Amino acid sequence: MAAPGTGTERTVGEMFASATADLSALVHDEIALAKQEIKKDVVRGASGSGAIAVAAVVLLASIPMFSFAAAYGIHSTGLGLVWCFFIMGGVYVVIAIILGLMAYRWFKKLSPPERTIAGAKATVDVLKNAKPHPAPAPAPAITTGDGHRALTP
Repeated sequence: MAAPGTGTERTVGEMFASATADLSALVHDEIALAKQEIKKDVVRGASGSGAIAVAAVVLLASIPMFSFAAAYGIHSTGLGLVWCFFIMGGVYVVIAIILGLMAYRWFKKLSPPERTIAGAKATVDVLKNAKPHPAPAPAPAITTGDGHRALTP
């Protein structure tokens, strides 16, 4: 095969080197494309996470506002303001107790990784019962009459 523009034949080694270089360039370009696509997704994910974090902070900041609004709403019925705030505090305590009981039920359902533990115990049992095989004894050296060692097959 002639090299372009030279009219001379290329060797197999040159063709292999050229193919290897082309393949390397192709792989490099594919990796660069993958990095660019992943970077774009990471930026989108980070933006979404940031928006969720800001929304959570705003929601958390709204809790006292709604608590005061509810307490003053209860106060408008004629109940004393102190009792209204106690009622709102009691509502939050009840919500916290319910969430705590739900969390307790969820944690109670957790169990250790039984298959992993069983596999590890089985491996330990196999290793305990395995007997090491001694290394084969070296063949006795054969020496020639002049004191040199002979090669053995």
